[in-house]
Amino acid sequence: MKRIESVEIIPLKIEDDGSIPNNPGLPLLLYKNVFEEGDDIPGVLNANDWSGDWLGSVHPFHHYHSNTHEVLAVKEGRATLQLGGEQGETVEAEKGDVIILPAGYGHKKIEASEDYANYGAYPGGISFDMNYGKAEERPEKLVNIKEVPLPEFDPVFGQNGPLFDHWKD
Repeated sequence: MKRIESVEIIPLKIEDDGSIPNNPGLPLLLYKNVFEEGDDIPGVLNANDWSGDWLGSVHPFHHYHSNTHEVLAVKEGRATLQLGGEQGETVEAEKGDVIILPAGYGHKKIEASEDYANYGAYPGGISFDMNYGKAEERPEKLVNIKEVPLPEFDPVFGQNGPLFDHWKD
C-alpha cells in the first residue's frame, strides 16, 4: 500500500440533481493508485472498521445508499463510473484506486474491462439500503442521509487518514 503523502486525493462535490441527492455536506473522495499488487484490500478495510465487504462490480444504473457511507476499492481492471447522478462526474477507476462515497452519493458503471472487480465495504459493516432516485423515496432518504454519522476511521489510512481533512461535522 502506498504512503499517504504519495497518494493523489481528488474530492468531488456534486449538488443534488432532484433525483440523486448526493450529500449536502460531504464530498466524494477518490484516492488514486493506493493499493499495490499483493495488498490485502479487505484486510485493510476491515482493520479500519469498514466491513460487510463484497467483491464484484458497480451496478450499471444510478443508485445510492441513504443509511451508510460506502468505500469501493478497485482490485483488478478499470471502469468508467458516473458519480453523482446524471449531471455528475465521469471518472476512470483503475486497479489500486479507492472511492469513498458519502451517504446519498449516486454511482453507476458506464463500462468496464472484462477483468474489472472492486471490493465494497461500509463503516461498522452496516447493511446498506438501495435507492434509485425515485420521487417517492426522497423525503425519507433525505432525512436518513443527514443522520449518518462520520465514520470513526478512514477506510484505508485509519484514525488520522485524509478523509477527516475533507469530512467534518
